[in-house]
Amino acid sequence: MTTILIAGGSLGGLLAANMLLRDGHDVQLLEKARGSLDGRGAGIVTHQALLDGLKRAGVTIDDSLGVQVQSRVLLDREGGSALQLPLPQILTSWSRLYNLLIEAFPAERYHQGVSVSRVEQDAEGVRVHSDSGQVFEGALLVASDGIRSAVRNQYAPEIEPQYAGYIAWRGVCDEAVLSNHCLDSVFDQFGFCLPAGEQLIGYPVAGNNNSTTRGRRRYNFVWYRPAEEMLALPALLTDADGVSHPLGIAPHKVSWRHVADMRVAARELLAPQFAEMIEKTAQPFFQPIYDLVSQRLAFERVGLMGDAAFVARPHVGMGVTKAAEDAVALSDCLRLHGVTPAALQAYEAARLLPGQAVIQHARRLGAYMQSQIAGGAAAGRDAEQVVRQTAVYFPEQ
Repeated sequence: MTTILIAGGSLGGLLAANMLLRDGHDVQLLEKARGSLDGRGAGIVTHQALLDGLKRAGVTIDDSLGVQVQSRVLLDREGGSALQLPLPQILTSWSRLYNLLIEAFPAERYHQGVSVSRVEQDAEGVRVHSDSGQVFEGALLVASDGIRSAVRNQYAPEIEPQYAGYIAWRGVCDEAVLSNHCLDSVFDQFGFCLPAGEQLIGYPVAGNNNSTTRGRRRYNFVWYRPAEEMLALPALLTDADGVSHPLGIAPHKVSWRHVADMRVAARELLAPQFAEMIEKTAQPFFQPIYDLVSQRLAFERVGLMGDAAFVARPHVGMGVTKAAEDAVALSDCLRLHGVTPAALQAYEAARLLPGQAVIQHARRLGAYMQSQIAGGAAAGRDAEQVVRQTAVYFPEQ
């Protein structure tokens, strides 16, 4: 039996599935959600390693991938430019990458509504049991089922997400509704704002129907704000009806009261351009920031990749790039060792230390904010370092 099962049909799973299918493997992709995942997530910073991974997955890279920026700007509280740096980058969106990858993968191999409940394995292969009673069999299972991975929870239950002490408010604002001042001063750049103990970054991405035409784009923002774990975070994770969502709250469930409070804070703390964007964003949402660090990636016929293996704070801007690098390494190891546990052992040897290094780098980037929250020195980092080092490719060590 040479079938490779992949649990998790988001970007990481699709990257691996497309690569392995093009390598000649029988690939079956298992996704717990039903219907299109399009519309989830927001902006994504691209790096050359991600572009290389997309090409290997069969995706054509052209100008429609995203929006190009040439520079970065740090705005002060009054909206003036406190710092400008040249740094060309291409910014894309989760939806754009999802559409490209799902179109490249055969629909009959993409199984929806499959929530993994239990995995069994022996010398002959692996069996994945779903909540619905379905059983899928293969030679290997690759788990790309996210930060709350059911597969990782079975094989490494001691590895759990660790809350970093702050959240990220996120959203995208349509270019067409913004003032000329906002458009002229920041929209075409990777923007920063650094109020005490907080950070905001933003950049242009494609708009509706993945349009990159001027006037039809959007501006993606990520605003990091402290939220104490025992009281403030549970309150934020409670919706307007009083229902708690401790494992993460859907965008449409975020209480309008919390959104209103956040918009008030934006007017008080941020550059007017960013406050305007947040005010005009239809549905802001937030995500608690976590670290997740695995000590193993291979468990005989089961392997972990993407966010099931490591979750780095988004300051590093490498979540999808890291998944692409995982998928490339997995493909390389399978080419060398065949569809065997030895391939997963080789994959672990290739990706474990780089994954751990990215986590440490992301923690260093987050230390600027955390030290200010604690009232201490800024961990040896200044505003210019934040602007220079955020969302810049961190090479494998």
